[in-house]
Amino acid sequence: MKTVKKPNKLKHFMYLIIALAMLVYALPMISFEPGAGWISAFGAVWALFAFLVIGAHLHFILGVNEEKQQKLEEVRRAKYREWESKWLKEGKQKQSM
Repeated sequence: MKTVKKPNKLKHFMYLIIALAMLVYALPMISFEPGAGWISAFGAVWALFAFLVIGAHLHFILGVNEEKQQKLEEVRRAKYREWESKWLKEGKQKQSM
């Protein structure tokens, strides 16, 4: 049985801090004036991606998906056992021929 390594949350915490710093630095520089056009659109999209990155790291740090991860691992194990039994049955059928 494979041992499950505990995820290192320090890396995600550091990335979160970096993304927040980038957002705090860049947000005041983004022009949202009506006549800015493409500059405003680029700034808005960039800010949305930054918020998406921040949200993803917060999701991982808070461990919202640990229970879901355990359930997925159980499903993977069950499928692996099912495939293994299927392959063994096919191998026995081929040997008997």
